[in-house]
Amino acid sequence: MISTENLSISYHGRTVLRGVTIDAKPGQVLALVGPSGCGKSSLLTALNQMTEIIPGAGVQGKIAFDGRPINQAFASTAQLRQHVGMIFQKPNPFPMSIRRNIELALREHGERNREILAQITETVLKDVGLWDEVCDRLDHSALELSGGQQQRLCIARALALKPQVVLMDEPCSALDPISAERVEQLIQSMRGDYTVIIVTHNLAQARRLADQVAVFWVQDGVGQVIEQGETEQLFARPETEIARGYLSGQRG
Repeated sequence: MISTENLSISYHGRTVLRGVTIDAKPGQVLALVGPSGCGKSSLLTALNQMTEIIPGAGVQGKIAFDGRPINQAFASTAQLRQHVGMIFQKPNPFPMSIRRNIELALREHGERNREILAQITETVLKDVGLWDEVCDRLDHSALELSGGQQQRLCIARALALKPQVVLMDEPCSALDPISAERVEQLIQSMRGDYTVIIVTHNLAQARRLADQVAVFWVQDGVGQVIEQGETEQLFARPETEIARGYLSGQRG
């Protein structure tokens, strides 16, 4: 669904990620793991083309969506982000009502029919398990929600545009254990319908959620993928010493 080939990323001439080749398959969850500073989050920003708005950022190599170069697959960056959603580490609902958080992006993409807007809002809030908690206060500020509820609202906001790929940058790291569990359950439910790429430092979480895992590591001062493969196989029988040590908790 979305892949890279020999992708490198730099900031102000300093390479932070080099030679990354990954392939996130349709309907599967790909986890990116590794110590901080390996370039995992930088990779997500490149996949979503957010590097274009970061001063001094440079990207080399290939990014493909459904087999086509990503700059040819979409007519605009806005269209790309409709198909490739992004969830950040800290919940970032807009300072407006719960309802408007969902409707805003839909309206920006041309949807004006109130019945359709209401239907989509209800559907995606149900999909993330939030509808029963907020259905009687849709016009209240989203900032009144708990952190876990805000994160699920952000996921619902992304799903409203019916993306094919959802990028998640440590979506549970700022949440309490109960909220994190609910988000994990949501990611599990997304399998099959969405391609999910999740950055996580929680190895147990990666093992629970992911179909495929890519292990990042800094070598010679630059982030690289040192090993990748099917989750259970990689955790049980990693081929490299670095991956073996990291996945067993002895390194990193």
